[in-house]
Amino acid sequence: MTMDPISDMLTTIRNGQKARLHSVTTPASNLKGEIARVMKESGYIADAVTTTEFPKKLVITLKYSDKAAPAITEIKRVSKPGLRHYASVGKIPSVLDGMGLVILSTSKGVMSGVQAKKEKLGGEVICTVA
Repeated sequence: MTMDPISDMLTTIRNGQKARLHSVTTPASNLKGEIARVMKESGYIADAVTTTEFPKKLVITLKYSDKAAPAITEIKRVSKPGLRHYASVGKIPSVLDGMGLVILSTSKGVMSGVQAKKEKLGGEVICTVA
């Protein structure tokens, strides 16, 4: 039993990229799938697919540059089960002066910080990716 499944997923991605793996597998959930979708749309991972057999798994295909450098250099969990971190529209953090990605859970679903600012929504800051 894991205490923080989102943190476990981010650690799996981090460790997979350090080991130069093609893909990593983690137990599936709707929230993890949405986080992976946002990371895919932003170009940090190549693909994310949920398997159909029981127990469901989320297979994340990692992305590398031409020189075999990982697309993700840093991935951090911001809001943790013991200390939640919420941000209003004006307080959404910027990663690498806008070059990174902030993933938020808003009232309209999981989205990037840029998209949340466009829709004028705040929410829980799940993680940052650079």
